[in-house]
Amino acid sequence: MASTNGHRRSQGSLRFSHLHLENWRNFGLVDVALERRVFLVGPNASGKSNFLDVFRFLHDIVSVGGGLEEAVRKRQGVSKLRSLSARRLSDVVIRVDLSAPDGERWEYELALGHDGRQRPQVKREHVLRNEKELFRRPDQPDHDDPERLTQTFLQQVNVNKEFRPVADLFASVQYLHIVPQLVREPDRSVGRTNDPYGGDFLEQLASTRETTLKARLRRISDALRVAVPQLSELELHRDVRGTPHLRGRYEHWRPQGAWQTEDQFSDGTLRLLGLLWTIVDEGGPLLIEEPELSLHPEVVRYLPQMFARMQRRSGRQIMTSTHSTDLLSDDGIGLDEVLLLTPGPEGTTVSPASSFDDVRDLLAGGSTLSEALMPLTRPSKAHQLALFGE
Repeated sequence: MASTNGHRRSQGSLRFSHLHLENWRNFGLVDVALERRVFLVGPNASGKSNFLDVFRFLHDIVSVGGGLEEAVRKRQGVSKLRSLSARRLSDVVIRVDLSAPDGERWEYELALGHDGRQRPQVKREHVLRNEKELFRRPDQPDHDDPERLTQTFLQQVNVNKEFRPVADLFASVQYLHIVPQLVREPDRSVGRTNDPYGGDFLEQLASTRETTLKARLRRISDALRVAVPQLSELELHRDVRGTPHLRGRYEHWRPQGAWQTEDQFSDGTLRLLGLLWTIVDEGGPLLIEEPELSLHPEVVRYLPQMFARMQRRSGRQIMTSTHSTDLLSDDGIGLDEVLLLTPGPEGTTVSPASSFDDVRDLLAGGSTLSEALMPLTRPSKAHQLALFGE
């Protein structure tokens, strides 16, 4: 697996700057630039989660206990990754461009198929640094021993030294989609490690160094009070069995207030808490799905500004999917930061909002970004749902 040495350095300097896909899930062909903030909008089932899953897939290849076979297995095989619009047995292709503030550029490409035993097989893999090719596969040793093609060079620490910054960036990708019920359930930690859905969220907090934990919880408490004014304090404690719990002190008619544990927190409080915890971590690219869920519209409106402020501090890239008109009402969101997903017979297309003349005209006429974009994502016959049951 990829080494994590120099992990902080690489994730702070490199970012994803371009994505090219062929035959990946919903997408027949994607070729799009990526800004430091990316907002994905589109109808239901257009592929927003599958777009983000490209970066999770690259992470899984280099993660400890992962690798190409495991990353594909988690997604039920190459046939499930291959777009329904793809021609039979077409390769699945992922190509990402990476850039650094000093102008350094990388390109990584991986094309996948499967062998005669239905195992994932590398059909093509190459890395470029500043347009100079470091390697290209299949090479002669691959032809001599096709078994080698069941693994990428990316995941092999003994061969990825020359492009370790690429592997480190992939390893630093974080995905977040807190499911409050998983945080609350008693057996939340069983079989889960770094669960992006929150199954081991409290264990992650408990494993954090105490001074760091207290500092983060203080910062999170200050932010949470904006959305939950009566919440005055957060702390982690263990019950008599040693199980970690997060508890908050709520201002109350009693002089000392009242303490509640995570099983009493609202869905919105738990979702926002998880979002804040992840954002204050100076990690790698952060993938967020629908951060508006369970949150008040007035809170949602200010999420883009919070993302921008944290980016200025840490430099990390943030990609988020959303259906929220409130989130997109932020005037600071640039047209090139918004990618619109549009389903079609040959798969979903992905285009920056700046490429739509109608959107630019509406903005010039005084409409908000939300007013210009969201009608393009609405089901044309949504009103017929009101007739259900007649």
